[in-house]
Formats: sequence, structure tokens, C-alpha cells
Amino acid sequence: MNTLYLPQAIERVIKERHEKFSQQTNIDQYQITQFLSEDDELLSDAVISLALGKNLLLKGPTGSGKTKLAENLSQIFKQPMHSINCSVDLDAEAFLGFKTINEKDGKQIIEFVPGPVVKAMKNGHLLYVDEINMAKPETLPILNSILDYRRSVFNPFTGETIHAENGFGVIAAINEGYIGTVPLNEALKNRFVVLDVPYIQGDILKTVLKTESILKDEALIDKYVLLSEDLITQVRNGQVPEEAASIRALIDTCDLSAYLPPLRAIQRGIADKFEEEREKAAIMNIASTLFEV
Repeated sequence: MNTLYLPQAIERVIKERHEKFSQQTNIDQYQITQFLSEDDELLSDAVISLALGKNLLLKGPTGSGKTKLAENLSQIFKQPMHSINCSVDLDAEAFLGFKTINEKDGKQIIEFVPGPVVKAMKNGHLLYVDEINMAKPETLPILNSILDYRRSVFNPFTGETIHAENGFGVIAAINEGYIGTVPLNEALKNRFVVLDVPYIQGDILKTVLKTESILKDEALIDKYVLLSEDLITQVRNGQVPEEAASIRALIDTCDLSAYLPPLRAIQRGIADKFEEEREKAAIMNIASTLFEV
């Protein structure tokens, strides 16, 4: 249970989920590491909200660990999770599924292939909607009846109304102000319990890097923690994009540093992801103050 301290009623819900899903899948096989945050109450609040049947909206910058938190919740409940990665091209088929032609007993038949929403609802699994505000506003109303008391959706591809099985839960992630996003409709946002997921810093970041990176040089890891702090400051000052402070990119850079000089690893793992020379130069200038050329 990741040393969570939860009310007995919530522990009971988790135990029921374990019993329900133990025969369906082995979540532990994915070896998902524990979500860490400076906010000690963030994980427990997320668990309690989900156990109470609330929809969760994880709000935070790129690479702050929103997906990691969702994965950790799936592991805690031993509950399979189906994911949707939102984009401007997202349509109803991406949510619900699509029809295709297959062959059976020598005859061609039309079959419906269920999408992540249908799979999660029919099996009582979790649904993770990543970067929900990247989707077109006209697409998101599909979720309205799923997220409110009805917990149902009409599937136009099959003509059936799907009602969610017990245990079904929705976790969405949002990065407000990111390029390509649109403000989330207030009526839709009101259907969620909102949790702010901040950047990981300091000793917690060091623990994450030591756990998830192949880099073993502790002195070098300490410098990467300082680099992260400097990049976050520059993000807040508007000098570099949010992605520059992504924990994901920092872990990649640490991995490269096991075999490359740090500055070259930073260039490959962080700086070269950006198009503007000004942004690349800003990142490398920060790095050069911490690492020898």
C-alpha cells in the first residue's frame, strides 16, 4: 500500500478491488515505481477520491509526474487502466471504438472493436485521459454522461447504451497554458476533483533519479537536481518552455550521462528537443555553470 494511511472504509474498497481484479491481470508485472511528491497528502487524497467514485483531474506542468500518479493509482487498486492520448485529431472512434470487416466461417462480417472508454466501462476498469484539453471542444461532450451520476454513454456505432460496471473510474490530466491546448469547459471541469501536481524538486527528485535512472554517480545526480531547480526558475520566468524542466527528459539525460559527458547528455536529452536557438542556448548556458566543459 506504499505506506499510505487511509480510513478503514477506503481500505475496504481497495480490498474489494483487489479481490475483483486479481484473476484478470497482474498489475505488479509492470513494476511501476511509487509516485513521489513534496505534497505528502497528494497520493492519499487521490486514492480516497477514486475510492469514493470521484473523477480525478490531475493538473500540472509537463513531466511533473501526472501519468506516474495515474499508474500508481492503478497499481494500488490492482485495477487495469485504459489510456487515451488526446490530440486535435481525436474523434468519437478514439474514445468508443470502431467497426471493421473480419472473416468468420468463410464469410465477411462487420465487427465492432471497442475503444478505451467502452473497455473501461464494461469491465469496471480505470480510464486515463491524458492532456484532455488538447482535444477539440466539440469532441469532449462524449464524456459528459460518463463523468456525472449517469455513468453511461450511448454508442452510435452499435446503438447500445453502455452503463459502467462497479469500480469504473476516470482520471484525466491537464497542462493549462500549453501550446495547442484550449481552456477546459467549466461544466466539464466541474465534474472532477482537481489535484495540483507540482514539479518534483530537492531530495525527492534525487530519490527519483537514483531509482529510475541507470546513473550511479551521486555527485553527478546532485548536480542534475540543481540543474532542474535552475530550469524550473527559467520556466517560471518565461525564458525556456515547460518541457525543459520535464522529469522524463531529466531521467533520459541522467541515463545518457552514464556513458556521455554531462553537457553532451544535456544537449541530447533536453536542449536539442527545441527548435529555437535562443531556448537551446539558454539551457546550455545554465548547464555550463554546473558542469565542466
